[in-house]
Amino acid sequence: MKEFFVYTLLRLIMLVGAFAITVGVWNLAAPDGRVPVMWALVIAFVVSGVASYFLLNPFREKFARRVEERAARTSAKFQEMKSREDVEEPK
Repeated sequence: MKEFFVYTLLRLIMLVGAFAITVGVWNLAAPDGRVPVMWALVIAFVVSGVASYFLLNPFREKFARRVEERAARTSAKFQEMKSREDVEEPK
C-alpha cells in the first residue's frame, strides 16, 4: 500500500504544480489578467499526465510489481485450496 500512496501523492503534487504554472503563465500572457480556471485545470491535467508518464515511471513500476506479487500469492493460495478440494478422501 505504501507504493500506492507515494505514487498518488506524487501525481497530486504534479497536478497542483502544473496548475500553478499554467495559471501563472496564463496570467502573465492575458492582457486583462483573467484566467479561465476550467481551461487551466484541463491543461494542468494533460501536462501533469504526460509528465508523470515519464517522470514517475520508477514509482509506477514499483507499485505494479507489488500488485503483481500480491496477485500471484493470492492465485497460489486459491490453487492450493482448489487442489485440496479435488483430492478424494479415502473411504
